[in-house]
Amino acid sequence: MTTTSDFSRVISVNGNKPYDVTIGHDLNRAIVDFVVSSGEATQVAIIHQPVLGDAAHSLSSKLEQAGLAVTSMVIDDAEAGKTLATCQKCWDVLGEKAFGRKDIVIGVGGGAATDLAGFVAAAWMRGVKVIQVPTTLLAMVDAAVGGKTGINTGAGKNLVGAFHEPAAVFIDLDRLATLPEDEIVAGSAEIIKTGFIADEEILKLYEKDPANCLQGGSHLPELIARSVAVKAHVVASDLEEAGLREILNYGHTLGHAIEKKENFTWRHGTAVAVGMVFAAELAHTAGLIDKQLVDRHRAIISSVGLGTSYRPEMFDSLLASMLRDKKTRAGVLRFVVLEGLCQPTILTGPSVEQLTLAYGRISG
Repeated sequence: MTTTSDFSRVISVNGNKPYDVTIGHDLNRAIVDFVVSSGEATQVAIIHQPVLGDAAHSLSSKLEQAGLAVTSMVIDDAEAGKTLATCQKCWDVLGEKAFGRKDIVIGVGGGAATDLAGFVAAAWMRGVKVIQVPTTLLAMVDAAVGGKTGINTGAGKNLVGAFHEPAAVFIDLDRLATLPEDEIVAGSAEIIKTGFIADEEILKLYEKDPANCLQGGSHLPELIARSVAVKAHVVASDLEEAGLREILNYGHTLGHAIEKKENFTWRHGTAVAVGMVFAAELAHTAGLIDKQLVDRHRAIISSVGLGTSYRPEMFDSLLASMLRDKKTRAGVLRFVVLEGLCQPTILTGPSVEQLTLAYGRISG
């Protein structure tokens, strides 16, 4: 029987540019082997957040031992690092180092770091390889897989970016032990999301034993693999979000609006958790799902310590923000909702009355 300590899996993303997501332990050697075998790279740039200096140094040392020149670039933590100014600094360093088309960018860190590293790589010389090494649960199951890259602007989150698939993703489960519990809790929202849109077994694991789905729990590696497999299937079919990929935004329309309202001080997963409950209430209001499925959202989300409500006086402000969401078309709101368990669809143009009623049910 596979235990948490020896869990290992490779999930292939079979899109236009296939790549593998490797899940396991002590993966630095695997990363170095991949870089060396990938072609003609002579340089590697590691983009990472301040707290990951030791992890970046460990990887850098092994890359240098393999004969590669390594440049480390430290960016601000969390969403503060996802700015055009940060990108400019990174590009300036790449220019100083004569970073070429065959060289490789590696993003080490949470979702903000992998988002930024992907965008830096996508724009440099119109696209160089990027390897993503996510170190938070959220980044492992969401940001690092799928080729979406982006930065924030004053108008909103991730409004500037590019689709740029990674050459590989390495999910080192050893990183989970270094994370605070609230990081695991917040990241769980994206796993739960994939359960509601595509894989009920994920939901059953949370319902059976929520404690074992959190830090140190025996179910967590399997949950990560299942969640990544859902995303891999979706993005392989629709890289540029022309249709199917939109389902991965379940809970994100209100979630992104809450993040902006909170000046990105809320963790992404914390906001998405509330957004999923709102989407469930909206679907129920529209007659698409029954109350039992709405209640299942609340029970599972709250079982891992995530919130399910937001401030009642914020509806008008959140609505204005949602109207700027990427899924909105010509001023018409579009929400990813369910019309049954694992049956996502798009609800276009819900009425203000429906929105108000659904929000009223999550405000408190």
